Amino acid sequence: MSVFDKAKDKAEQAIGAAKEKLGEKTDNQDLANSGRADQTEGQVKETGHDLRDRAEGGVQDLKDKFNK
Repeated sequence: MSVFDKAKDKAEQAIGAAKEKLGEKTDNQDLANSGRADQTEGQVKETGHDLRDRAEGGVQDLKDKFNK
């Protein structure tokens, strides 16, 4: 995963956490729920990027073995 992708995912999670807290403080359930959804979306994206990177690493390992 590129550093940029990781930063975007973490930023989305942080913004979601802030929205959730603000929604809870102001008794705005829609905002709190939106914040939770943003956090979950950021976590899912981060996990997806991690899985993609692992798969690419595995493919590269196989290529290296066959090239030897």
